[in-house]
Amino acid sequence: MSSAARLRRVCAAALATATAASVGGSIILSPNISSNDRGSGTVVEAVRSKINDPYANVPSRAVQESALIGASQANPLDILVVGGGATGCGVAFDAVTRGLRVGLVEREDFSSGTSSRSTKLIHGGVRYLEKAVFNLDYGQLKLVFHALEERKQVIENAPHLCHALPCMTPCFDWFEVVYYWAGLKMYDLVAGARLLHLSRYYSAKESIELFPTLAKKGNDRNLRGTVVYYDGQMNDSRLNVGLACSAALAGAAVLNHAEVISFLKDEATGRIIGARIRDNFSGKEFETYAKVVVNAAGPFCDSVRKLADKEATSMICPSSGVHIVLPDYYSPDGMGLIVPKTKDGRVVFMLPWLGRTVAGTTDSNTVITPLPEPHEDEIQFILDAISDYLSVKVRRTDVLSAWSGIRPLAIDPSAKSTESISRDHVVCEDYPGLVTITGGKWTTYRSMAEDAVDAAVKSGKLSPKNGSVTHNLRLMGGDGWEPSYFTVLAQQYVRMKRTYGGKVVPAIMDTAAAKHLSHAYGTLAERVAAIAQNEGLGKRLAHGYPFMEAEVAYCARNEYCESAVDFIARRSRLAFLDTDAAGRALPRVIEILAAEHKWDKSRKAQELQKAKEFLETFKSSKNAHFHDGKH
Repeated sequence: MSSAARLRRVCAAALATATAASVGGSIILSPNISSNDRGSGTVVEAVRSKINDPYANVPSRAVQESALIGASQANPLDILVVGGGATGCGVAFDAVTRGLRVGLVEREDFSSGTSSRSTKLIHGGVRYLEKAVFNLDYGQLKLVFHALEERKQVIENAPHLCHALPCMTPCFDWFEVVYYWAGLKMYDLVAGARLLHLSRYYSAKESIELFPTLAKKGNDRNLRGTVVYYDGQMNDSRLNVGLACSAALAGAAVLNHAEVISFLKDEATGRIIGARIRDNFSGKEFETYAKVVVNAAGPFCDSVRKLADKEATSMICPSSGVHIVLPDYYSPDGMGLIVPKTKDGRVVFMLPWLGRTVAGTTDSNTVITPLPEPHEDEIQFILDAISDYLSVKVRRTDVLSAWSGIRPLAIDPSAKSTESISRDHVVCEDYPGLVTITGGKWTTYRSMAEDAVDAAVKSGKLSPKNGSVTHNLRLMGGDGWEPSYFTVLAQQYVRMKRTYGGKVVPAIMDTAAAKHLSHAYGTLAERVAAIAQNEGLGKRLAHGYPFMEAEVAYCARNEYCESAVDFIARRSRLAFLDTDAAGRALPRVIEILAAEHKWDKSRKAQELQKAKEFLETFKSSKNAHFHDGKH
């Protein structure tokens, strides 16, 4: 297709979309809200007060396990969720806030799989919109509408963990300027009332001022300017842990490091009526009964389905997404970069995240494994893709961390590659009593959970007290949070640090530490600051990073942090930001967790070994497997 024809098609599609929007055409997907579904004041307020009670603590892990054991055949749970990722915790949160009796088990830790290994974007999908236009694919367009609707809601429900982020699209000829400007204006238009900020064009000079490391030339072409649009960004695993803990505060029995080893079936009907579960720490096994089981195991949902039916056909087409982390000087704080067309036609993002730069992603077939590792050629692909657009020398030795995540894409038999499969979700009950939800993406976790609970209610003939209320329900730490909240911490708390000689000395709660606590814990950050001040745990865990010792103790007490890996990977993000710094912090992290959980020497040694093995899968420049010797 010629450039002119492509441009005409974009403009025609934009006009069609605008017309549909203006006349209330069926293309606009407004949220399906009724007074019953969203719950007027009483239901939401009752749940909100539970979640945001400043003196509330999540029930202990032992209490949660006892609650699951107490779910007998005579008094079963309404719903048992298998999988503690974004979707599983979303299902638990949605179900418990409808007044249902809910349990959740996760084999590893909350967000230990795909949900902690995302691009950290909350987005509608610019690429899907482009496909929808050029393939005249209404399904893709519907997906974008829906994701943009959910994008704003995710940001509003966890404002401390999510924010709007401008992303810059470089243009090296005037056709690209018009093409991307028109396409991104269309993205704004599709967002409608859910728009974060308007996209706009910047000249080449303005663009370099905003993004100093942007190349002025690309493939012997001069930069003509950039188009900047907005999407959302999040701290994915902390959002996931926030969901799990919010569900626990609302009354769900959530248990990490607990694995379903078999299903319990009704002898007469064959329907699934519960599960046999193993606590992966103690080795203890127990049975939990439930009217419906929801399978939200992400890439592992086929293994769960095969526990019910060994002959079950696979639903998952696993796709590997690799990301790398680079030093902060690769990108300015507060501005991302999108490489719209790589050599093989994919999109690569380069985004500021938690004081560093995250770049990715790849999209290739893979096998399903609990600890996926990035291949060196995938890391190099990302480095090559961004190097064409940057003036700074892109070096493999700058990679602080690299990881791989597995996307659980639902199979379309006619698709030739995973890149062409829609990221929409699938809900099905292919075995009585087992509802499976798979596919989808982080941005739409809330509505996916709502659909799964609706299916579970239908399957188990459950009687919820109300419809879904999660559309407008902030997670713990989010209610009442303001961006200026860090000033309270900076002004009212000090960090008491224990020196190597054992003496406790005061240090200021500097702006970096205060901002970090505010964004990681929201309004609950004062609890962490109080531990730092009152228990002498104000020291930083790793040089150059704001994570402090008090967070380890807080997370052990209040966020089901049960292992060293739970902390370095999911409660803090040190493993993802800097693998080597995480390795250096490990001994102290283990020391604090040992004091909190009463570990013996053997357990401490085991934790150190497991954490080192985990960090080996993150290919920083220090533990990279170079093939050609050039590095």
